[in-house]
Amino acid sequence: MKNYVRLLSFAKPLGRFLTPFVIMSLLASVFGVLNFTLLIPLLSILFDKVNAVQMQALLSRPAPSLTTSPTDTFQYYFAQVFQQYGKIGALQFVCGVIVVSVLLSNVFKYLSVRQLEGFKARMVSKLRETVFDRTLNLHLGFFSNERKGNLISRITTDVQEVENSIANSLSAASKEVFLLIGYIIALLSISVKLTLFALIVITISGGFIATLVRRMKRDAQTGQQRLSGLVSLLDETFGGMRVVKGFVAEGFMLDKFRRENNGYRDAVRSLAYRRELASPFSEVMGVTVVAGILLYGGTLVLNGQSDLTAAEFIAYIAIFSQVTRPAKDISNAFSSTQRGLASGERVLELIDAVPLVQDKPGAVQLANFNDRIVFDRVSFAYTFDTPVLRSISFAIEKGKTIALVGSSGGGKSTIADLVPRFYDPMAGAIRIDGVDLRDCSLSSLREQMGIVTQESILFNDTIFNNIAFGSSATEAEVMEAAHIANAHAFITAQPDGYQTMIGDRGGKLSGGQRQRISIARAILRNPPILILDEATSALDTESEKLVQEALTRLMANRTTLVIAHRLSTIQHADEILVVHQGQVVERGRHDELLTLDEGFYRRLTTMQAV
Repeated sequence: MKNYVRLLSFAKPLGRFLTPFVIMSLLASVFGVLNFTLLIPLLSILFDKVNAVQMQALLSRPAPSLTTSPTDTFQYYFAQVFQQYGKIGALQFVCGVIVVSVLLSNVFKYLSVRQLEGFKARMVSKLRETVFDRTLNLHLGFFSNERKGNLISRITTDVQEVENSIANSLSAASKEVFLLIGYIIALLSISVKLTLFALIVITISGGFIATLVRRMKRDAQTGQQRLSGLVSLLDETFGGMRVVKGFVAEGFMLDKFRRENNGYRDAVRSLAYRRELASPFSEVMGVTVVAGILLYGGTLVLNGQSDLTAAEFIAYIAIFSQVTRPAKDISNAFSSTQRGLASGERVLELIDAVPLVQDKPGAVQLANFNDRIVFDRVSFAYTFDTPVLRSISFAIEKGKTIALVGSSGGGKSTIADLVPRFYDPMAGAIRIDGVDLRDCSLSSLREQMGIVTQESILFNDTIFNNIAFGSSATEAEVMEAAHIANAHAFITAQPDGYQTMIGDRGGKLSGGQRQRISIARAILRNPPILILDEATSALDTESEKLVQEALTRLMANRTTLVIAHRLSTIQHADEILVVHQGQVVERGRHDELLTLDEGFYRRLTTMQAV
């Protein structure tokens, strides 16, 4: 219930929706019940059970006022019409009232549905936006541990299940409940004895349905987890289709998909079996009770042992036959709600995820970078038992270039990820201009930095929008950045120039072209600090030359942290740090490090020269 209320709260202000929705649903239910209670006078006329004496008694009552019940009001005017126009006129009056009552019932029903649909659209839109916003602000490590397909499933299919659940449960909690209460009141007003007998049977069936609901919730949770697995598998398969085909792994991936798909099928089937069992059970119980009432009550009426007239008894049966519909709709709604609640828990789990990296209260806003970045005995581990960095200390002076080299897995990329605070160190501190990064606001810190990675992260958009990503740059500014990045020539050769769509992850461009667009994006931002993570390692010789020229222009007069795989690209760095097994084992300029006998850097240089 707590999670259900939280999901509803995303459609604030809730009261502005609930009040008119409840009023419309109540009025629709009132007129819906009235339609069947009008059967009594209608049948009484047809059975010739209405006489002038009865009508005169009704007319002797005071004229109806605002406090008079609808039943007494109807009887008063029914008696007036009967006295003036006779049985035919009374029959016409009852038929007219039934038509008007049905019309009003459906008008209010339509208005309540409009309110519900507006609420659903507003709530789901806000919920999906909130989930996406919270996900965007989670720390980078969260995305390393979560499957992307699982996140996509939560934002799409899970939110959609919540929408369906809310619609069904709200309809059941208002419209159908009002109808059920209205019918029961009408039945009690006709015969208390028969109604109490019926309520006992309804209670028994309700207990059975409650047991089904608990089992269905478990099935719903399993089904949503399986669906997330399916979406994740699809994302991984389509994203790695080149590898799948290259390793002739279509059959292997199909087997994985078949296992996930069969698991999802079994969970959905189990849920459907239990959900569909609730409806026929309710219907059988309803018909059984109606048959029992018909047999018991009919015997009393026929033997003259009941106060009910034939018209009242038939109306009672007609009304009771309608009780099963809202009761069945309520049970179905609560059955289907379990799937929505299971999805809602997955959505709220994502909303409630706490970022490990976030701003402190009163975080410092960095206006600019003036002096240096200092690593002071920094240690870090992705898991508590496997340290990646061990007491790293060094400084990056403003305007200088620091290069990180070493074997794979030594901790170079981790050092680069700590500077923009993608992660926080486990021990020690990183300071920028004397301020601990943990005391700085994330946005102001990252605005000082431009990042170019080994893998060019581009979006399925135009070249212009990829370069101008996150900014409101003009066409002239984008072109200038492209010129500096050695990208303008190949961009203008594209079919639509800067407005050319580059496909998913820039798949229509070569590796060198994608990298130069990434560099142009960094140039356009004009950051004082650059982080280059093996930006040329995946390129051929010609592309590397063009990209290196672009990087040289980008690095001019900037503070740069370079992770290098090819040592030839960092020979002119102001200082080279050799990182091995999480520690700085050597440091110095290129020529200084080459003089070290048995030095790690010298050995790496010799290996690449071979």
